[in-house]
Amino acid sequence: MRYVSTRGSAPELGFADALLAGLAVDGGLYVPAEWPAVAPVEAGRPYAETAAAIMARYIGEDIPRPTLEAICRDAYATFRHPAVCPLVQLGDDEWLLELFHGPTLAFKDVALQVVGRLFDHVLAERGSRLTVVGATSGDTGSSAIAALAGRANVEVVILYPKGRVSEIQRRQMTTVDAPNVRTAAIDGTFDDCQDLVKAMFADAPFRQDLRLAAVNSINWARVMAQTVYYATAAASLGSRTVTFAVPTGNFGNVLAGWIAGRGGAPIRRLVVGSNRNDILTRFLDTSVMSTAAVVPTLSPSMDIQVSSNFERLLFEMNGRDGGLTAEQLHTFRSSGRLSVEPDQVAAWLAPTFRAASLDDEATLAVMRDVWRESGHLLDPHTAVGLGAGRRWREDGVATIALGTAHPAKFPEAVEAATGVRPGLPPHLSDLFDRPERVVELPDDLAAVERFVASTARV
Repeated sequence: MRYVSTRGSAPELGFADALLAGLAVDGGLYVPAEWPAVAPVEAGRPYAETAAAIMARYIGEDIPRPTLEAICRDAYATFRHPAVCPLVQLGDDEWLLELFHGPTLAFKDVALQVVGRLFDHVLAERGSRLTVVGATSGDTGSSAIAALAGRANVEVVILYPKGRVSEIQRRQMTTVDAPNVRTAAIDGTFDDCQDLVKAMFADAPFRQDLRLAAVNSINWARVMAQTVYYATAAASLGSRTVTFAVPTGNFGNVLAGWIAGRGGAPIRRLVVGSNRNDILTRFLDTSVMSTAAVVPTLSPSMDIQVSSNFERLLFEMNGRDGGLTAEQLHTFRSSGRLSVEPDQVAAWLAPTFRAASLDDEATLAVMRDVWRESGHLLDPHTAVGLGAGRRWREDGVATIALGTAHPAKFPEAVEAATGVRPGLPPHLSDLFDRPERVVELPDDLAAVERFVASTARV
């Protein structure tokens, strides 16, 4: 299996090299040179077995199948539910896919527990080390740290926007006592943090000297691993086509659903749920992507205006023309505006994607309604996705809403909506007693690079 850059001027890589590189040297994102066919998923099969079977199609010969199967078994043994990603019925033709049973209570664990072990395996084989840098809007950072803390061949530096993640999200990052983990609170937004990470990758000498690698969903392996739960959830409902409702900020999660559908999963629609930072909803409504100021909301992991993973879909919409994709994205970054042609909308977006945005009041209303209807507590991100899915319900079509975070990660919002304050699971019960370790930094590339360089042991 070979991988190409969405911007067209980076060399092709095998899976292992694309995994370690994360971002291509031309600034693009890696995608398979050809989309593989994926065998139908057998309902009821252990999740780790299905995950290895699906991911093997994207990994090829770079990792032997028995090794990949062992990696998946080890990764998903860390989850608190035997089904790993259980499907729970909320009502008639409405389901919740619980993706929050991993170590940090967030859907990011489903991919990163595997990705961390893939890093470890490839680096050990090569006798090499890496510095993983990541930007987080809340959950990616803690999930990456949980996956990589204490691993011998990886240094981890996570940037997050100061004051714009929940206290539990912050503490899950800053209280980890591992010699290879550092966190930095950036005076800015998530988009600023993400720009800093991309700028470090664009600084070729810095990238090479520190052997930088990415753990955000710009890393193909993250998206690859996320395709699995779409396929298993759809298979569990039999031969029916289903609609998935996905709370979406950086576009990686919903893109994984699109890839799963391309691989054969019976997916009818993908509904993009946005909060007030609704750049994706506005784009799907108007075919124009235009940035606006980031507004803090009850669903902070979606407080994003630049959805990096959309680049992968744009590359496909452009007929895999990397030069055109690079030109469009350069214009978007300089002007804050990107538009696509009507024929692209008709061919690529209209058949599959729908979108809706919910403000905080509407989000709380969904949380309150679901509690009253079914006794289930939802975190605000999940509520945004479910609320969007309800606006696009179709008779006779099952809707599966992605439960992206445990309600205990956002106790204030849950309590405001339902009057119930959810408690943390036992393994995190002492989280608020643990000391924090964090450095505060300005939104300044030189300052951040100095910090990252001071932590590296490559």
